[in-house]
Amino acid sequence: MLRYGGAAIPMQKSLDKENLQGIQYLAGSEEILAHMPEVEAREPFCGEIEEFLNFLSKTLLSMPEAKLYPDVVTFAFWIRRSSVKKLAERFQAEENCIHLGRGVAFHIAPSNVAVNYAYSFAAGFMTGNANVVRIPSKDFPQISIINKAVNMALEQYPACRPYICFVRYGREQRINDALSSIADTRIVWGGDRTIAELRKSPLGPRASEITFADRYSLAVIDSDAYLAADNQPRIADDFYNDTYLTDQNACTSPRLVVWCGSQTARAKERFWSLLLERVQKKYEFQSIQGVNKLTNAFLAAAAQEGTHMISCGDNRLVRISLDHLFEGLMDFRGDSGYFYEYDCQDICDLKAVCDDTHCQTVSYIGDPQMFLPLLKTGVRGIDRIVPVGKTMDFDLIWDGYNLYERLTRTIHIS
Repeated sequence: MLRYGGAAIPMQKSLDKENLQGIQYLAGSEEILAHMPEVEAREPFCGEIEEFLNFLSKTLLSMPEAKLYPDVVTFAFWIRRSSVKKLAERFQAEENCIHLGRGVAFHIAPSNVAVNYAYSFAAGFMTGNANVVRIPSKDFPQISIINKAVNMALEQYPACRPYICFVRYGREQRINDALSSIADTRIVWGGDRTIAELRKSPLGPRASEITFADRYSLAVIDSDAYLAADNQPRIADDFYNDTYLTDQNACTSPRLVVWCGSQTARAKERFWSLLLERVQKKYEFQSIQGVNKLTNAFLAAAAQEGTHMISCGDNRLVRISLDHLFEGLMDFRGDSGYFYEYDCQDICDLKAVCDDTHCQTVSYIGDPQMFLPLLKTGVRGIDRIVPVGKTMDFDLIWDGYNLYERLTRTIHIS
């Protein structure tokens, strides 16, 4: 109960602690989680939010163990003060309106991408919400590093404690039901199966849901632009980070590499040899990954004529050449360094894979204007077009959603 002017007001939402049994708390506590429905919504990007995130950024950037992981460092830069101020300037230009967080944001992070949960949390936190975040069950070292820094920040900013709860639990609908019942927004990152599972747990009538379904991405490389570039080793590093850093499991990771221009043979030889050098030095590979790649290659070859494997001398890099693109190609997508390749004469040929709502990011080397003819065909896919090396750069506009709008409510004053 809350009291106002001496009168007791029943809470609209509450949590039965019995339904919270089985939860492990990595930040926050059962008490904090139980009282989240009572927490006041904040204005997005308010001073304490900015201070907390900046402290978290500095803490991460000062930790020697964090510097071993480029994805952690990238996250730390994204939440630093100057970055958050730029986001505030972009999203708070509307006049005659006040924005507040919607209330409780329940985040379900994907199990196969280490740092995604941190971005989801930061998006919910900077937009003024209280956040309960289900952490991946896999013990990525990045998770321990980020959570350590978050708990250090909570010691420094105790007023932020009611807004942050990181939890881990098994596939228990009882807990999903409980957390969904208090959610004003549910954010599901786990793909199609996870979305279907979470939708068994009802939301309140005013609650909303943001779902990030299974997606795929591709890269387009202008061979002439690539060979003219004086930073080819850096491009190899960037492409490695776009793909191998997440075992090619991120929706943003290119699965198909499309070549255009007049020097594709030379460009391919240089590009893949530089990438393989980095893979051999840095990438930890397990035999099951090799088996899965070979299986995917056989399935693709059986499904469509004109596919063949290019020998790379190392199964940490598998290249499958295509003589044409076809619908359903991405049903045979692999990971851990598994790439389809296609030589493109007309950019509109890409409609076969881009005219699909599952197509998310197109990364490129060359002139992004080359995509205009394709976009003008009205493709149903493609939410982002970014340079190679930028596929994982998070933004509050993601997967076609404006997360600022979806995570806040607007009070219009006239």
